[in-house]
Amino acid sequence: MSAQKPDRICYQPIGWVKTKAREVPRFYKISKVKGELHILPKYQPGLKDIKPGEKICVLFHFHKSPPFEEKHLIQEPPHRPGERRGVFSTCSPVRPNAIGLSVLKVLEVNGNVLKVEGLDMLDGTPILDIKPYKFEGDNEP
Repeated sequence: MSAQKPDRICYQPIGWVKTKAREVPRFYKISKVKGELHILPKYQPGLKDIKPGEKICVLFHFHKSPPFEEKHLIQEPPHRPGERRGVFSTCSPVRPNAIGLSVLKVLEVNGNVLKVEGLDMLDGTPILDIKPYKFEGDNEP
């Protein structure tokens, strides 16, 4: 007997991004934008082993993206005019599930607040999860 597949999956934010930046780059690798990840106090113990200087993967919700429609399956990236690409080969915020991924440098850890650099998220962006940045063979500091 096979397990029934859910047709809907719901997530709750674990925190929110705070930044004074009004505009952010579309991709974390080219960003120097600083800000803070304000994690809900009930999740603070989960930040225990995150240290300044480390990188973390942050999953977030593209809360300002328009609703996804079938026409968005093929898009023209703004940095590649005239080139049409499948949404899953882009970093577009307009996706079937509006989930983003950024790799951020941790500058400070103060209780339930992480000061970070490399933001490509707007102020108020809901944070879904944080994971360690540990990829085999990756030589980034």
